[in-house]
Amino acid sequence: MKINCKNLEAEMKRYGISRKEIAETLDLSYSTIHTRFNGTTQWLYEECVRIQQTYFPDSELKDLFTVENDA
Repeated sequence: MKINCKNLEAEMKRYGISRKEIAETLDLSYSTIHTRFNGTTQWLYEECVRIQQTYFPDSELKDLFTVENDA
């Protein structure tokens, strides 16, 4: 199972939110956030919730992050 964050990235672009801001919010390095966005490492559920609550409280979590099943 893989968490896809393409919708999150689109909303970040729409609202002018940078990956650096996301990293700071989650108290993670930019390098760690980069690996989350490119799919090298998986997002933690708690990270997804924190991003949604902090930046997109009017959006549902399922609209920002989608789950892809491994083939």
